[in-house]
Amino acid sequence: MATVAMRPARSGRLTELLLLLPALALGLYAYVQVGLAVDGAVPARLTTYAAGFSVLAIITHLVVRWRAPYADPVILPIAVALNGIGLAMIARLDIAYKAKDPNAHAFASGQLQWTILGIALGLAVILLLRDHRTLRRFTYLSLIGGLIMLLLPLVPGLGKTINGSRIWIGVSSFSFQPGEIAKILLAIFFAGYLATQRDNLALAGPKILGLQLPRIRDFGPILIAWGVAIAVLVFEKDLGSSLLFFGLFVAMLYVATERVSWIIIGLGMFLAGVILAGNLFSHVYARYEIWRDPLSTELYNRSPGGSFQLVQGLFGMAQGGLMGTGWGYGHPELVYAAHSDSITASLGEELGLTGLIAILLLYLILALRAIRIGLNIRDAFGKLLCGGLGFILAFQVFVVVGGITRVIPLTGLTLPFLAQGGSSLIANWMIIGLLLRMSNGARQPGMSSPTPQIVDGPLPPTIGDLSDDQQRTEEVRLR
Repeated sequence: MATVAMRPARSGRLTELLLLLPALALGLYAYVQVGLAVDGAVPARLTTYAAGFSVLAIITHLVVRWRAPYADPVILPIAVALNGIGLAMIARLDIAYKAKDPNAHAFASGQLQWTILGIALGLAVILLLRDHRTLRRFTYLSLIGGLIMLLLPLVPGLGKTINGSRIWIGVSSFSFQPGEIAKILLAIFFAGYLATQRDNLALAGPKILGLQLPRIRDFGPILIAWGVAIAVLVFEKDLGSSLLFFGLFVAMLYVATERVSWIIIGLGMFLAGVILAGNLFSHVYARYEIWRDPLSTELYNRSPGGSFQLVQGLFGMAQGGLMGTGWGYGHPELVYAAHSDSITASLGEELGLTGLIAILLLYLILALRAIRIGLNIRDAFGKLLCGGLGFILAFQVFVVVGGITRVIPLTGLTLPFLAQGGSSLIANWMIIGLLLRMSNGARQPGMSSPTPQIVDGPLPPTIGDLSDDQQRTEEVRLR
């Protein structure tokens, strides 16, 4: 008779290595196609680029094999594929910028340097963090660090205003967006806080219109998070970061309590805050105007803050159609910030709807793997942290793609791994390091439930098969 035995999960390192090959090939193929389309020849730096990026990926794989042998085998290849596609598109835009202006700044080389630093910091997370539960000790230090990171751009002489948003700090020509690191620190704080307080926050309160609301005394944390989000919106003029931070807290609050009422309350509070800020501050209302009627002649020509970027992005994606113009055959450089905020439109023009859907599926798989890791981790802190990190990646994609396609107002967030931006690359590779470390703990034999395996042999006796005396003895032993 066949019985079910338990076998430990496989490490998955061979699977990861095999998936890295097509992941690397995507970026290299795109780089070659750009050279053939624009210059009619293979790029002169192809060998250097291919060798450098491949070595980075293999070193990362080897470190994961050494220090996190049971890590999820799908996460790293997806990150490498997205990063490679982003590098190829930025290199393609550099060529277009140079054709228009020989003195134009080149972004691809800087992006490759930030990629190296980002991967190095992601590996540092894997090497230095032996157990994700260690981070719970720094719950309130993470809160302090996250708030400091959010407030740094408001410091006179240190903060910089770029494209109307004051979310940067800069020294000389160097600039950095501290909010990218703040989102990781706040995710750690929210996970630690909610793991401790989730029972109190889940207690039932008054019932209004069929909706079971939380107790009044438990509204304090969400009010504080709402206040911080609105402050970011008003003083730093950044709708995207404001929405991300508050959405992160509400999402993790729902995961901790499983109370739909928190989501409804959170959405209502943020919507009310945005409406209030829109009536009081012109730069907030301008976002709504552009979203509502981007083809208005007045709004299109308004400078700064016009709808030129949004409209040109829509026209570019329309030009790409279903299959795209092909690498190097479009004109994505016509869109403002085509290499950063509008890289979605650039990819949509040259890869078409089909290519964009494929990229979005990669993000979807990455977010689902993060959620799956959280389901397999036994401690509440790890479950919440995985859910928060997965939400950060998924929600950024929704906000960026939704803004470019006019589903929601356009914001200043960057598309993870694809858009140009060193601070974003560093933060996202650190998230990958955290997910790899936590997935190793979740899948490691003895740390999670092993995988069932069908084997031949008799079934072991159950308590129901034993005699009365044997049943009583077994029940006492189990107690």
